[in-house]
Amino acid sequence: MTDYKTIDDFNPSGRRVLLRIDLNVPMKDGQVTDATRIERVAPTIEELAVKGAKVVLLSHFGRPGGRRDTTMSLAPLARPLSEVLGGRPVNFAKDCVGPTADHVISRLDDGGVALLENVRFHAGEETNDPAFARALAGLVDVYVDDAFAASHRPHASIEAVARLLPAYAGRLMQAELEALTRALDAPKRPVVAIVGGAKVSTKIELLGNLVSKVDRLIIGGGMANTFLFSRGLDVGASLAERDLADTANSIERRAIETGCKILIQDDAVVAPALAPSVETRVVTADSVPGDQMILDAGPRSIDRFRATLSDCRTVVWNGPLGAFETPPFDAATVAVATYVAELTRTGHVLSVAGGGDTVAALVQAGVIDTFSYVSTAGGAFLEWLEGKTLPGVAVLQR
Repeated sequence: MTDYKTIDDFNPSGRRVLLRIDLNVPMKDGQVTDATRIERVAPTIEELAVKGAKVVLLSHFGRPGGRRDTTMSLAPLARPLSEVLGGRPVNFAKDCVGPTADHVISRLDDGGVALLENVRFHAGEETNDPAFARALAGLVDVYVDDAFAASHRPHASIEAVARLLPAYAGRLMQAELEALTRALDAPKRPVVAIVGGAKVSTKIELLGNLVSKVDRLIIGGGMANTFLFSRGLDVGASLAERDLADTANSIERRAIETGCKILIQDDAVVAPALAPSVETRVVTADSVPGDQMILDAGPRSIDRFRATLSDCRTVVWNGPLGAFETPPFDAATVAVATYVAELTRTGHVLSVAGGGDTVAALVQAGVIDTFSYVSTAGGAFLEWLEGKTLPGVAVLQR
C-alpha cells in the first residue's frame, strides 16, 4: 500500500478540523446499545482537541435516502460522545451544511467539539455531489478521515471533500491500514487465511484474491459444503450452492497454480435440523446421510486446522467455521479461535480478523481482545481482502 498522510503531518492548533467518523451504532429507544464504534474513535477526537483543534464531527446514520428523518438524527449521540470523551462538551448542529452548521462551528473555542447532523439527510452525500462537497469543505480548514468502515463508499464526505482540503488519516484509520498492510501486503510467512460463512457466491472475489496472496486457505461454514459437493461428495441436506460447483473448482485450480493449499473439513458434525437441542453425530465428509445437514467441522478437521496454523506467522480471518450462533455448532469456530488467540498471545502470529459474524464469533469465544487487530469495518474490510482500491483510502495517499 502507498504511504498515506496521518494527523502527525499537520498542526491542528486553532484549525477547524472536519473529522469523518462512523457513528452508525445500534440504538434502541433512543439509547446506544453498543458503543464500540464511539469508543474506538474517541482517541482521535481527544488528541485533536487536546492539540487545540476545533473538532467538527461528521457521520452518517442509517439509510434516510437523502431526506431528513428524525428517527435517524445524530442528536441522541451527543451525550454518549461526551461521556466517552470524559465529559468534554459536544455541541450539536441540526444540519451538516449551511448557516446552522456554520453558526455552531464559529462558536467553538480551540479544543471544542461539535457534532453535525446526519450527512445522509442530503442526497448529495451518496451521489458524491461536488457542490455538496464544497459546502462541507467551506466550513473547515482540514479534513481527517477516521471512518475506515465507510471508506469503500464513493460518497461526498468520504471522497469528494478529501480532494478539496488537506486530507489525513485519523488514528483508527491508521491502525486499520497498518494492520491490513502487515497482514496481506507485507506479511510474515506462512500466511493462513480462514474464510467461512454461508455462501460462496458472496465471497468469490475474496477467495480469488486470497489464493494469490496466502500460503494456506482454510474454508469453513456453509461455503465448505459447496466445495465438498464440487469434489463429488454427497452433502445430504446441507446448505450448498450446487450451481457454483464449477466456480469452486476454478478457485481450487487457481490455488494449485499459485501454490496455495486449500483445506476443507474431512469430517463433520451433522444433524437433521439446525436447533440447539437436536441430536448430532460426527461423520466423515464422504458419508453424510441424505437427511442430515453439515453444521460444523468435526474434531479431526479441527486438529488438522490447528496443525496448519501451528507454524504460520500471519492469520487473516473472515467468517465462522460452522453455524456458530446455535451451540453446539460453534465448537470448531471456538476451538480454532482459541488456538489462534494462544498463538497471538505468545507472539507467534499476527492475527487480523473482521466482518460482523467474525466479530460476534470471537466475542462468543472470549478471545476478541487477544487477536492482534479486529476490524469492525464490515464491507470495507471485505473489499480490502478482495484486493479492491477503496476510495476513502486512495484520497489519503501521499
